[in-house]
Amino acid sequence: MARVTVEDCIDKVDNRFELVLMASHRARAISSGSNILVARDNDKNPVVALREIADSKLPPADLKEDLIHSLQKQVEVDEPEAEAAPPLAPASAASLDPGAEAQFDRMTEEDLLRGLEGMAPPPEPEDDAE
Repeated sequence: MARVTVEDCIDKVDNRFELVLMASHRARAISSGSNILVARDNDKNPVVALREIADSKLPPADLKEDLIHSLQKQVEVDEPEAEAAPPLAPASAASLDPGAEAQFDRMTEEDLLRGLEGMAPPPEPEDDAE
């Protein structure tokens, strides 16, 4: 059986240096447990990686993208932009005066009970069909 050489792969990857980078990255992926796409034939991981590239089992663009992704320290994540905060209401003269007391809306107990009754679901009618 003939050995895989760089000449078998150079028509798939034009730059020999990129070929070495991609094949070594693929060999590391194989050694870490990635599935092999060609028969091993008692070959070591770098030879298997070169055979995969030569047989076009892995597109070089995918290998290059995977290599670049593995070398990135900070991965870009597309997140939705934060929505702009609603504009603040204009400050009243009382809020600017530190001596002015804060005023709160007061509610009577009867108003509170009426409001709570309005929130509760209406009672279900009882059937006296005996």
